[in-house]
Amino acid sequence: MRVRRALLFMPGDDRRKIEKGAGLNADSIIMDLEDGVALNNKAAARSTIAAALRDAAAGSLNFGRTEKLVRINAVSRQFFPADDLDAALSAPVDGIVIPKVEHSWQITQVSERITAAERAHGWEEGTVEILAILETAMGILNAREIAENSPRLTALCFGAEDLAGDLGAVRSASMIEVAYARSAVVLHAKAFGLDAVDTPYVDLNNLDGLTAEAIQAAHMGFTGKLAIHPKQVDPIQAAFTPSDAQIEHALALIKAHDDAQASGIGTFAYEGKMVDMPVIRAAEAIIKRARAAGKLPR
Repeated sequence: MRVRRALLFMPGDDRRKIEKGAGLNADSIIMDLEDGVALNNKAAARSTIAAALRDAAAGSLNFGRTEKLVRINAVSRQFFPADDLDAALSAPVDGIVIPKVEHSWQITQVSERITAAERAHGWEEGTVEILAILETAMGILNAREIAENSPRLTALCFGAEDLAGDLGAVRSASMIEVAYARSAVVLHAKAFGLDAVDTPYVDLNNLDGLTAEAIQAAHMGFTGKLAIHPKQVDPIQAAFTPSDAQIEHALALIKAHDDAQASGIGTFAYEGKMVDMPVIRAAEAIIKRARAAGKLPR
């Protein structure tokens, strides 16, 4: 099981920042060809990312355990980012991030291009994953058809800033203006067995606010959060990692449940509270997250 707690964007036209990101021990690095790169630097970014991926494959650029992702430009009826995909798929890459996904055919078109690259390079088919960012009103409305489209799709990501712009809404700390959409993303992700990745936190100087929002996202069921600065990585990964106390309690609760089952008891009392299967499933989810984060043996 791959863990995706912090997914850090790095501009694709800056080799120095990509190298820095590779050494941060972030769960995922997203080398960006979209919003993080000026229009007149797109070609340079493609070359820079392709070189970084080649160097990673050759062993001269060490990403360690960090997942290597590339965000391409948006797919539309008028434009298909073929040059982006050619660069991103010129050497082994873990996944492609597609922004502004609104329809399932966008996933299909990218998936077909990936399959062709896997065959051309002799890579195992199906190994390059897709992560879709839902950040428009249409994308939220079509979340189900997007989520169930392709076995390559392993994550739905939420983009609150673009969505607010699409809605004509005003962003607020409470996130009330995007609350429905945020919940819809995590709901559809979990319904189809996908990772659910929360929106970036844009106030770079407020790490307490970042931590609070990340903890809230974890409580909602999100598995991770997009990051836009290296200093956000550690707080995000901490927020999505169960504490020692949570792990200890979950293990004890599961053991008590197993003992009760062995005695023919269904619902039982534990530490003054009634426990049934939804409570046990929540405890099992904590253990699963702890294993993915390396805090328990797999």
